Amino acid sequence: MAAAYNADMHDQRPPAILLMGPTAAGKTALALALAERLPCDLISVDSALVYRGMDIGTAKPDAATLARYPHQLIDICEPEQSYSAAMFCADAERLMQASADRGRVALLVGGTSLYFRALQRGLSVLPAADAEVRAQLQAEAGQIGWAALHQRLARLDPEAARRIHPHDPQRIGRALEVIELSGQTLSELQGQRRGRLPFRLLKWAICPRDRATLHARIDTRFRAMCAEGLLDEVRALRGRPGVHAALGSMRAVGYRQAWQHLDGELGAADWIEQGIFATRQLAKRQITWLRAEVDAFWRDPDQIGERNELLAMTERFCREPRALEAPAAPAP
Repeated sequence: MAAAYNADMHDQRPPAILLMGPTAAGKTALALALAERLPCDLISVDSALVYRGMDIGTAKPDAATLARYPHQLIDICEPEQSYSAAMFCADAERLMQASADRGRVALLVGGTSLYFRALQRGLSVLPAADAEVRAQLQAEAGQIGWAALHQRLARLDPEAARRIHPHDPQRIGRALEVIELSGQTLSELQGQRRGRLPFRLLKWAICPRDRATLHARIDTRFRAMCAEGLLDEVRALRGRPGVHAALGSMRAVGYRQAWQHLDGELGAADWIEQGIFATRQLAKRQITWLRAEVDAFWRDPDQIGERNELLAMTERFCREPRALEAPAAPAP
């Protein structure tokens, strides 16, 4: 059944637009086209674009583009710092409200599924880390092994144990720590979500219908990044104090493979091919997540008719949000 935007005539929440899609789908170009037509404030939803100095491998818009079309939540922290989904939600909601207060519409664009999901559904309320409890668990692991602690987790929280690999001590330890601190399981707490987002949403899922087209675009873009100096960018990052391979920033697709090449783990051609493969896998996961967004409108940005329809429908939504009711193309 085709999805639709079902307007509630009594819904007084301000409008906001989510422009979602896999990497290399053409989201940025559409966002810029919308910003030309509508009073939109662009907010990036990308876990790699937040980092300064990571420009080439993230396909970050260039300085001229950002000057003409300012994006919020780009270049807001250093690669050696952490930036979480919770931090994103706090930042995004603050910026969305600021847009609404100015009579403008927040346009959130990007491909980080976790951020979109957390923003819409909320985050679990988990206890903060406790150094003493963690030390106790580490000591136990030293005596009986993490496999035994995973078995304990399977008895206390079977659902979490199914999700967590027996060789993942960090997540095993965190799940047991949550039980010790809260008296509730990780699975129970993760089911506790906040109320709905205080915005009326128009959700777009942007994706070429032909997967071969998307794969070719990923291949071309990654090779272009390499030609532009991705390896030199990673080499410079490696030279910064506090930057190491285990950081979230350096685990980003492309950066991880370049780091492995500079460590001598991957050859000159292998790291590029693995980077392309990892990007395709990322796109596949993003598309899988998008299919679960049942109220999103799917459009192929390569089809002029669909692109124009997207622009027109979004314009209607911004000007008369409660009047918009139109069928969405089915998810491919």
